[in-house]
Amino acid sequence: MGLKCPLPALHTRKALASLPAGGRLVVTCTDPMAVIDIPHAAHETGAVLESRKVEAGRLTFTLHKPS
Repeated sequence: MGLKCPLPALHTRKALASLPAGGRLVVTCTDPMAVIDIPHAAHETGAVLESRKVEAGRLTFTLHKPS
């Protein structure tokens, strides 16, 4: 939270790279560009976007790294 583009996506990619297969990652951002960047990062890394929630300027994504 509090990070500006492209940092949320970069941190997400790094976390996904170290996440074991079958793991889940919850990402919470305040950067409005994350609504585009996080799903794109998930797609590029092979992760699945399970959910996206927008509430009071806070974006929360749940990503799953397939086995």
